[in-house]
Amino acid sequence: MKQLMGVVLVLFVVCLAGWPAVIAAADAEVVARGEAVYQSRCVICHGADGDGKGLTGIIHRAQQNGMVITIYPRDFTAGVFKFRSTPSGYLPTDEDLMRTVTQGISRSGMPSHTDLSIEDREAVIEFIKTFSKRWLEGEETGESIEIASVPEFVGSPESVELGKKAYELMQCAKCHGDQGRGDGPSSGALEDSWGDRILAFDFTSGPLKGGSSPDAIYRTFVTGLDGTPMPSYQEAIEEQQRWDLVSYCLEMMKG
Repeated sequence: MKQLMGVVLVLFVVCLAGWPAVIAAADAEVVARGEAVYQSRCVICHGADGDGKGLTGIIHRAQQNGMVITIYPRDFTAGVFKFRSTPSGYLPTDEDLMRTVTQGISRSGMPSHTDLSIEDREAVIEFIKTFSKRWLEGEETGESIEIASVPEFVGSPESVELGKKAYELMQCAKCHGDQGRGDGPSSGALEDSWGDRILAFDFTSGPLKGGSSPDAIYRTFVTGLDGTPMPSYQEAIEEQQRWDLVSYCLEMMKG
């Protein structure tokens, strides 16, 4: 009996030892599938090395307040993403990346990919991670900031007025202007982390790239937009002030 148990134990240990290889093989298959999707859908803009230097080159040029700004595809090698649910400075979650791949980014060259299967979208996300040392070196993904249900007062005249005060307190007008048109005194000197000129958002011009629902706008306020001058307000103001600021932004978006 003891001999039999010993044999079983040895077999169990051997199986455990083989599991990493099995898992690695499965991961490799997913990444290979993701690479195929990337070559088909993404490489033309983001480039073979994921550095944003694909054949397309410039996505488009945006003009605002007399300035013409060149818009380039995202450089994945830096591992810096604007649209996340994680705190400023942290890697996005898989769910964050899935949201962008699935929905696309409004008013940009990034289209929706709802025509791809979930499996293909998951695979291309895994492949995209191979471009950045942040993932390759095992940096931990941040935890999503929990966002409560949208309060009933959001959008009310009282909340809009309080939001205007929060807008003034946080000096949002320096970049976005007094009327939220992106024409603040600092708007002409804004740059992203790559040294490229960028525009302050004009709230009167239409939907936000990160989403225009109250909870999506609030998410931007608590996470910030990494790689841009837009900071996180997670510590700077209280939760109600952030929701009031959402109310004021929604009001400005009415034009």
